[in-house]
Amino acid sequence: QVSSGSTSFNSVTTSSSSGSTSSGVATGGGGGSAGSVFTSHSLLLNASWEPDIWGAIHRTVEASADGAQASAALLAVTRLSSQASLAQYYFELRGLDRDQQILNDTVADYNKILQYTRNRYAAGVAARSDIVQAQSQLETAKATAINNGILRAQYEHAIAVLIGLPPENFAVVAHAKTLHPPMIPIAVPSLLLERRPDVAQAERLMAQANAQIGLAISAYYPTLLLTGSASDTAQNYNHWLSLPAINWSVGPQLAETILDGGLRSATVAAARAGYESNIASYRQIVLAAFQDVEDNMVSVRILREQSIQLDKANASARLAVKLVLNQYKSGTADISALLTAQTAAYTAAKSAADVKYLRMTSAVGLIKSLGGGWNDTEIDPAPNEYN
Repeated sequence: QVSSGSTSFNSVTTSSSSGSTSSGVATGGGGGSAGSVFTSHSLLLNASWEPDIWGAIHRTVEASADGAQASAALLAVTRLSSQASLAQYYFELRGLDRDQQILNDTVADYNKILQYTRNRYAAGVAARSDIVQAQSQLETAKATAINNGILRAQYEHAIAVLIGLPPENFAVVAHAKTLHPPMIPIAVPSLLLERRPDVAQAERLMAQANAQIGLAISAYYPTLLLTGSASDTAQNYNHWLSLPAINWSVGPQLAETILDGGLRSATVAAARAGYESNIASYRQIVLAAFQDVEDNMVSVRILREQSIQLDKANASARLAVKLVLNQYKSGTADISALLTAQTAAYTAAKSAADVKYLRMTSAVGLIKSLGGGWNDTEIDPAPNEYN
């Protein structure tokens, strides 16, 4: 393997004139000299070659390749995190749309209760205080419905920033559709290590640190440099390849550091310490990855069970409102019982809706913890790229 090389090429053309003389007396008529002009061409070629005997260059390339792969994995980590945040913000926004629909329905129900109360007051079977209570509940529900728009706008702006758009020029049309999380196949632990970019990044950094140990150790060995030079001088190009005109030399140079004040040993110790640090970091990241998966799996499972119970509670609360409303119309229940039942129905409906969108965000978290759609082949170099 060649670690370094350099080549220089020079071509020099010179001109000169000389007189033909003999015994110090010039020849030619009239005391003058007969002159002749010739051109001399020279070619100089230098080259050096350093064999990678101790593997220093190989280790350098290996460490650089591992570092490049670690950077690619870090890019994948950042991309996956942004994608997960975008999905979670979107589902949170849709959850607020569903809450807004529930609030609008609740406002409509309070309007009906207020109208019933006014009719009963006009018939002389309800007190003025009943109208005031119904009016108070209605205004409170309206205020909550208005305030819900603040949080929705914040999620909308966060989505705009994540996709690289100015918030003022971005809007998501409100839609209260109920969403259901997909079925998520759970990978075995060995596959998990291949699907999480943060684990791949830690593994590549560990490999890079290992290669740097070999690079530091190679500094103990001498450096062998093979150099060679050749020159050719002739009066014309036809004589360049003639053997008498060619001069050449070749030879090795061996360099070794005798005293370095402990620099090389300290460099090797630092490389080994860095490698041990990367090993510990890799172990911690792997354990954190398993914990992340387990946490999200538990969250998805428990939220599914909670959703079933909250749906039952929501159905019971709505039935209670109908029963109390009929009792109120017939005069066997007062306004307080009806308003309490209506408030309980709103709370149950909101809780049942919110847990469904919590399930969606938990599903996003589980998919993220499983590495999304990423795998470690996306950072692998071509076969024998640096071997």
